[in-house]
Formats: sequence, structure tokens, C-alpha cells
Amino acid sequence: MRSLLLVSVLALGLVAAARPAAAGDVRMYVHHEVADYTAWRKVYNDFDPTRRKMGVTAQAVYQSIDNPNDVTVTHDFRSAEKAKAFAASAELKAAMEKAGVKGAPQVWLTTRAAK
Repeated sequence: MRSLLLVSVLALGLVAAARPAAAGDVRMYVHHEVADYTAWRKVYNDFDPTRRKMGVTAQAVYQSIDNPNDVTVTHDFRSAEKAKAFAASAELKAAMEKAGVKGAPQVWLTTRAAK
């Protein structure tokens, strides 16, 4: 079972590495602390339809090992313009306030590097 899992993970990694990055693929990283992860996650999940309408094609949520209220989120977009519009949106700002985000988040945008 363990070797099957390892082979599956390796195969997924090879497929992902073999897939060339499409022009304009952008990943946004957002790091912030929240007052209560469970409350934050409910708001985050409820915001999914709006996120999708605003161009998010995939997302993931990570928590610090030492502090579950220290959260890093990734959002994928087809263009930098969509990512920047999402980051600047009043809808996102309102959702983050409702979710209990503490202070200003750190936000940065990336694209897959060329080989």
C-alpha cells in the first residue's frame, strides 16, 4: 500500500512537471493570521462561488505546524490582471474582515519559472 502511494505521488509529480505552464498562469500566495481558524474556514468556504466568478481556477489552504491560526492560501488565475483585480476587490476585503483576518495580509504573485 505504501509503495503504491509513493508511486502514485511520483507519477503525479512527473505529470505536473511535464505539463508546460500555460502563458499567463499566475499563482497568488496570501499569508495572514486569523482570530479563529474554524470561523475563518467557514467564511472562506462560503466565499468559493464568488472566488470562482472572480477568476480563481484552483486554491489550497495551509496552516502553520506551530500555530493553526497562521494561514497561507494559494489561488491560481489565468492572468495577472485577474489576480490583481481579485486582490483589490471590495468583496474580498469584506470577506476577510468577516472571517477575522488580523492585520494586513502579505500577498505576492508568481508565475512558473522557465526551465
